[in-house]
Amino acid sequence: MENPSIHSEMPQGWNTRGPEEEEEIDLVELFYLLWGHIRQIVLCLVLGAVLAFGITRFFITPLYKATSSIYIVSASNNSVVNLTDLQIGAQLTADYQELMLSRPLLEDVVANLGLEMTTEELADQIDITNASDTRILKITVTSPDPQQAADVANELVKLARVYLPQIMETEEPNLVEEAILPTTKASPSYARSVILGGVLGAALCCGVLIVRQLLNDTFVTPDDIVKYFGVQPLATVPEAGSGPAAPKAKKPAGPNRKETT
Repeated sequence: MENPSIHSEMPQGWNTRGPEEEEEIDLVELFYLLWGHIRQIVLCLVLGAVLAFGITRFFITPLYKATSSIYIVSASNNSVVNLTDLQIGAQLTADYQELMLSRPLLEDVVANLGLEMTTEELADQIDITNASDTRILKITVTSPDPQQAADVANELVKLARVYLPQIMETEEPNLVEEAILPTTKASPSYARSVILGGVLGAALCCGVLIVRQLLNDTFVTPDDIVKYFGVQPLATVPEAGSGPAAPKAKKPAGPNRKETT
């Protein structure tokens, strides 16, 4: 039940609006608030994009990717591949994915190429994928050095073709393609960084404007009186020394607040 004393304390002509109407008016006000500061928002967008480009260009190390691939053979003695061979080949593919990242194999790669890294660090640079319904493994190496990325991918495939068939007692996989020296970086993307930086800059500016507006509890124009009290002021009298530093009246905290004289 509503408390009748609340309505008795309201000034005559108090503007009582429902939640839906208040939300609609608030959204319109926020739109005009942001539209009135469109220059500042665009400026923050540009600054955010420039800052993101600078950080990406000068502080983020570019990475390169090189990929080699092998085909898992399951037929023996050069026989015709049948359904059983295909099923066995699919199982071997999963085994190859795990064994190609085994410590002994990675240690040989590090030793043969003279890499100054541990096997764990090397494993973090290697990504082995298998396309759906195929027996083709793609070995992708990501490194800040493009030549190193290609060398690791090729050396890993070379050793895997020799060592893993001995361990698994299977046919040697066929080489599909060797890794070539990458000429373009895989990451970071300048376009993505610029777009993300611009969006974040504009969003930050809009957030500051909205928070400042919501925390502002002063009457600036006669329209604010109409909005919060529902009455039209007959006249306005400027105070002496009015200006930016002149004191302003405070907005009511809610409909239950009384005016004091």
